[in-house]
Amino acid sequence: MKMRFTLNMEDLVVGGSEIDNLVFDWVEDVSQQQVLDISNVWISSKTFLTEKMNGLSQVGESSLTIEPVE
Repeated sequence: MKMRFTLNMEDLVVGGSEIDNLVFDWVEDVSQQQVLDISNVWISSKTFLTEKMNGLSQVGESSLTIEPVE
């Protein structure tokens, strides 16, 4: 199924530069199990973004929205 992912991050530090707000928005074809796995990792790991994104050393607030594409 096609799902829209929207990652919103505020008060970032990337490569030593401060960024107020950054939004990534993409559509991906994923299974229901993949959506559940992504959601679970997102909820359970406080350092998920800084572990996965090169150069990202700090994130103030972040949110991940996952919704079906019609």
